[in-house]
Amino acid sequence: MRADTIRFLLLVNAGLDERRLVSATALRAGWNTLGAPGASEAVELLEGPHGHEVKAVLVGGWNSEAGPATVRALRADRPGLPIIVLAEAGSIAQAVEAMRSGASDFLARPVAPERLMEALAVNADRRRPSGELAPLSEKLAPQMALEELIGAAPEFRAALAIAAKSARSRLPLLIIGEPGSGKETIARAIHGASHRARGPLIEIDCKATPGNIIDSELFGHVAGAFPGAFAERIGKLVEADGGTLLIDEIGLMPRETQEALDRVLATGEVRPVGCNGSNSVDVRILATSSAALPEDFLPGLAERVSTTVVNVPPLRERSQDIPSLARHLLARIAGQPGIRPLSLGNDALAVLMRYGWPGNVRQLSNVLFRAALQCDGSALTAEDFPHLAIQSRFTNRHHDNSPEISQASADAAMSGGPGVTLLRSDGHLRSLEEIEADVIRLAINHYRGKMTEVARRLGIGRSTLYRKLAELGIETPS
Repeated sequence: MRADTIRFLLLVNAGLDERRLVSATALRAGWNTLGAPGASEAVELLEGPHGHEVKAVLVGGWNSEAGPATVRALRADRPGLPIIVLAEAGSIAQAVEAMRSGASDFLARPVAPERLMEALAVNADRRRPSGELAPLSEKLAPQMALEELIGAAPEFRAALAIAAKSARSRLPLLIIGEPGSGKETIARAIHGASHRARGPLIEIDCKATPGNIIDSELFGHVAGAFPGAFAERIGKLVEADGGTLLIDEIGLMPRETQEALDRVLATGEVRPVGCNGSNSVDVRILATSSAALPEDFLPGLAERVSTTVVNVPPLRERSQDIPSLARHLLARIAGQPGIRPLSLGNDALAVLMRYGWPGNVRQLSNVLFRAALQCDGSALTAEDFPHLAIQSRFTNRHHDNSPEISQASADAAMSGGPGVTLLRSDGHLRSLEEIEADVIRLAINHYRGKMTEVARRLGIGRSTLYRKLAELGIETPS
């Protein structure tokens, strides 16, 4: 390993068993580990000759006295260093306290290896927008149903319509959208609306899982299959039997793994690494990708997972959805212990609507969470989002500034006007059929699926309503 690729994870105040588990997991992801019993020793290591090789810190043994002081000491010495805090499982207040102290992220005990690897991959990514905190609300919020997903933009409603129609299917599905656009949220909602909802939803992230262990994670292995395989491991495909396997960023999956997965989908048989036998599984595959699958992706597997494709538009292409989405996210954030309810002023909404959101909905959630933690008043204002203007000014990315939107559209969105858009992004009117479909969906959501009331309020009979549902491809509430 070259010197410029050496990465150290600094463990601060972690117990012996925890150090062993974290060190073994981090090593699989290409990280070496250092240990420090407290804040002063950790700062001394950071200032030592090899301190620049420390790319992330994991703080264990959190308590309300020493914990915040440790984070502040580390942050003072290395302002941009990712600091991940271990919080007790279910202790939201601990996690909020850690984030308010300056931590970048948190993990719940006991530490799940895949979550640790994902946290290291995300927090060590230098491309991540600065000035934001990890989305605590996203990690702790309950799963949302398809009808609860916020957005009235035509492209987004079209994506949800395809998702709803395919939810009852057994066939694989591919969701394409930029990072942070909500692909995983839509995938979980599809699982929740499917016949497999009572079965498990198991996830694997090809971006966060090193290529040398992804076969073991996906298919499992027997003891002795390779150096370090001391015990048998059940693969995620077997764990997902009877349910759904969500494969994040499937386009990054190694070619050999693609071939093995293609055989599983063709035969329904999973062969663990190092095993001559196989296990029969019944699993539905939901896959996500930040872009169209690469040209060198295995054609057979590409055809299988692309049976249905849901294209999720980036947030900058649906600016009119931002006020309702921001209010919804802020309400979920305010539901966490240690964060009080806050309102959003129109000046703040105007700033949010005119920013380009390169990180999409996830970035919006992060920004709102950061502002909510630091706000001393009862409402968020434009002054709570100064870093958005700074990022737009200095990153030179063309999509950090959203295209101008009309004042009328902005006023309607900020006032919480009807969730139906009349114009396309090119300025032309949408078709009457598309508008009618959105009105019916809006009515179904507003009246919570009470179809007699929906028909009465729309001024049509129930039989006419159901005929229109069939013609427009709108999923009937169960």
